[in-house]
Amino acid sequence: MRTKSALLLVAALAGLAACAAPDETPTASGNDVQQAAAVTINDGPDQQRIVPAKVDAAAALLPEAIKQKGTLTIGVGAAGAGFAPLAFTATDNKTLIGSEPDIAVAVAGVLGLKPDLQNTSWENLFIGLDSGKFDVGASNITVTEERKQKYDFATYRKDELAFEAKKGSGLTVTGPKDVAGKRVAVGSGTNQEKILVEWSEEAVKQGLPKVDIKYYQTNQATYLALGSGAIDLYLGPNPTSAYHVAKAGESEIVGTYSGAGSTLQGKIALTTKKGSGLVEAYKAALDELVKSGDYQKILNRWNLADEAVDAPEINPPGLPIEGK
Repeated sequence: MRTKSALLLVAALAGLAACAAPDETPTASGNDVQQAAAVTINDGPDQQRIVPAKVDAAAALLPEAIKQKGTLTIGVGAAGAGFAPLAFTATDNKTLIGSEPDIAVAVAGVLGLKPDLQNTSWENLFIGLDSGKFDVGASNITVTEERKQKYDFATYRKDELAFEAKKGSGLTVTGPKDVAGKRVAVGSGTNQEKILVEWSEEAVKQGLPKVDIKYYQTNQATYLALGSGAIDLYLGPNPTSAYHVAKAGESEIVGTYSGAGSTLQGKIALTTKKGSGLVEAYKAALDELVKSGDYQKILNRWNLADEAVDAPEINPPGLPIEGK
């Protein structure tokens, strides 16, 4: 995929997720991306992840079949470039790293299970959850009312989205009128796509042009399009955009929005097939991580402290179904 060297990120990265929503200023060599707030992001394959000891009370909540299997199969939809700092490939071009794998691996530790991280596409992540191939999805998945019809959720992070534009674009995005007629890239099947489609429809109702929605297979392709002027904006996870803005220095965030819409704080959650019997165990494991301080340590190492939730929840209100 690519080989990274150490990059000194500008001060903007200190507020990576401070705008409370799956890339260069070269300096030294090595495997660390250093941030202005004295936080170091290790993008090498030797992650030294936090793996807590088993907590019997949480593990007791697991279905018997999972206990017998002894493995937690974790689906992460970061195929291709992934989406740093959430889930992406290390400098060895094969090891899956980021905040999402770290949270899932820590949960597996609390439950006394061996983590089996499997990198796949966003679309195949949900197919794998539906089929039972994956016990859990850990991939910046937003709680939505539509998804709650098929999946159970245990929340662990706030969900903030960002509109990213080429530096000096002069654009500001606060609502549908600002994206009317604009070429905007978004990930297919994501909740941000749903929001963008709704904004496009609202713009048309206001007598404005619809949004020209564009889709790309990878983040690299999206950013190439943004840099070349093929698109005007990219709507994606705020941490990913903030990381890219600080690292590349060629784009800027021109608007942020909650992943659950204008009336709710969006939440990111571990995701499992509805009725699988796993969500209570996941929530109990997350509670243990919060209690021990390991949860905050994981977010801190990826500079995501500002996206911490006060307490994990099961199936909280999510992005509403359009028209309801």
